[in-house]
Amino acid sequence: MAGLKLGDKIIEGKTKIVYALPDDPANVYILSKDRITAGDGARANDLAGKAVISTATATAIFDLLSSAGIKNHFVRQHDDKSFIAQRCDMIPIEWVTRRLATGSFLKRNVGVKEGYRFSPPKLETFFKDDENHDPQWSYEQLIGAKLEAGGRVIGRDEVEVMSRTTVAVFEVLEKAWTTQNCTLVDMKIEFGINTKGEIVLADLIDSDSWRLWPSGDRRLMKDKQVYRELKEVTAEALDEVKRNFQWVAERVKLLQTKPSAQVVVLMGSATDLEHGTKISKGCQALGIPCDVRVSSAHKGTEETLRILREYEGDGIPCVFVAIAGRSNGLGPVLSGNTSYPVINCPPVKADWGAQDVWSSLRLPSGLGCTTVLSPDAAVLAAAQILSLSDHMIWSRLRCKQLYTFLGLKDSDKGVRKDK
Repeated sequence: MAGLKLGDKIIEGKTKIVYALPDDPANVYILSKDRITAGDGARANDLAGKAVISTATATAIFDLLSSAGIKNHFVRQHDDKSFIAQRCDMIPIEWVTRRLATGSFLKRNVGVKEGYRFSPPKLETFFKDDENHDPQWSYEQLIGAKLEAGGRVIGRDEVEVMSRTTVAVFEVLEKAWTTQNCTLVDMKIEFGINTKGEIVLADLIDSDSWRLWPSGDRRLMKDKQVYRELKEVTAEALDEVKRNFQWVAERVKLLQTKPSAQVVVLMGSATDLEHGTKISKGCQALGIPCDVRVSSAHKGTEETLRILREYEGDGIPCVFVAIAGRSNGLGPVLSGNTSYPVINCPPVKADWGAQDVWSSLRLPSGLGCTTVLSPDAAVLAAAQILSLSDHMIWSRLRCKQLYTFLGLKDSDKGVRKDK
C-alpha cells in the first residue's frame, strides 16, 4: 500500500478486498487475499502465497487482453498482491463460456458426455446469489430483471455487448493457451460499468476463473477443480493446489508474445508514399512490424529481387504488399519469385484507374497475388494471413471485429424509436 492513500472499504469478497482511492476517485485498489474457497464458500481455507500468485496471473491476463483490444478495468499493478483498476458498479451476473462439456453442465444436462465440444462456444449466465447457489438465468430472465448498474438499466443492448465480449475474451485466451499446449475448457467473467458509463470487463481472472487442461487431458488439470474435488483437505493437498496455481502464473507470462511476422510494402515510386504510409500505420495498430521500400520492377528488376531475398532471409512469416499504378509489374514479379503471399494494392486514380487496375487483376498463369483497392483492405488481408501463425495478431483482429459490430449496435440504438 506504500504511496497510496486508501479510503473506505467498498466491498470484501471471499478472495479480495476493494478500497476506494480518495485522491483518485475514478479508480480503486484491489487487494487479493491468501484464501481459497469453493461451493459458494462452503469450503474455505487459508493458502499462503495465493494472493501473490493470483495478482500475477490476473495482471498478466488483463495486460494481454488490453493489448488485444478488450476494454477492461485494469490500470496497473501496484505491488505483488494488489493492482489499481477503474472503479466499477458491478453487474451481478457471471458469464460462463464453455468449449468442452464438464462440471455443472453435465449435472444440468443429463445425457451429455464429458468432453462434448461446443462450436461455437456455449454461453451461459448465472445470477450472483450465494444463498441460492448462483442460479442459471435465461436470456429472457436477464432482460426481464431490468438490473441497474452505473445508472444504466441492463437491457438487450447491454446484454448484447456483454455476451459478444464474453465469447471474444474466451476465444482470445483460448488461442493464447493453445501456444502452451493447454486447453481452455471453460471460464467465467464479470462486467462492471465504470465512471464514464462504459461496460468493461472487471473483477479478477485467475486460476479460480477457469478450467485448464494441459495437453487436453483432464487428469492434468491445473485449476481450482483440483481443490473442489479433494475428499479431504490436507496440508499436502493444499500444497499441490498452490503448485498448480504457480504453474499457471509462470506460464501466463509467456502468453503475450512479440510479433514474429512482418509486412513489407514495396512501392514502385516515392509518389505512392501516402498510400504506403496508410498501410504501415494500419499494420502498426495491429502490432505488426511493417517496412516501406521503393523499387520498380520495370526499371530495377534486380534490385527488386534483391530486396525480396533480403526479407525472405529473415526466416519469419512475411506478406509483401505491392503498390504500383500505371502498369503493375511489381506485384506479379514478386509473386513469380517467392512462395510468400503477395497482395496488390494499386493507388487507383480517377483518370486512368479503370484501365490501370487490369494490370493487377489479369495476370499470367502461375501467379497467385491477390488485389485489393484500399490500404485498409491490404492491412486486413495481410493481418489475416499472418494471424494463422501468430495468436496476438489473430486476437487483435478478433477484437477489431468485435468493436466494429458493437459500434454498429450503438449507432442503431441511437436511431431506434425504442431506445
